[in-house]
Amino acid sequence: MKRLTLMLPLFALILAAPVQAEDVLAKHKCNTCHDAKAKKLGPTYKDLAAKVTEADVKNALQKGVKGKWGKAAMPPQPKAVADASALYKAIAAYK
Repeated sequence: MKRLTLMLPLFALILAAPVQAEDVLAKHKCNTCHDAKAKKLGPTYKDLAAKVTEADVKNALQKGVKGKWGKAAMPPQPKAVADASALYKAIAAYK
């Protein structure tokens, strides 16, 4: 019984599905304004990947962005700040 109790957390980690890049982008509805290759309201993921750092992504989520990528402004995304690192990695995958 002790072994089973000790192994349950390990099995949970093994069975947990990894968060895919598209999943985190979809979770925060980034695809509403951004796309992999086609410019929408905001810049493409490919353009972002070439120019932004993880700190830039976190700052944009916290404070929003205005005038950096064109006329459209991105409002702050406070619910997405906790996933800033995962969002950056998802964007960076488009390099």
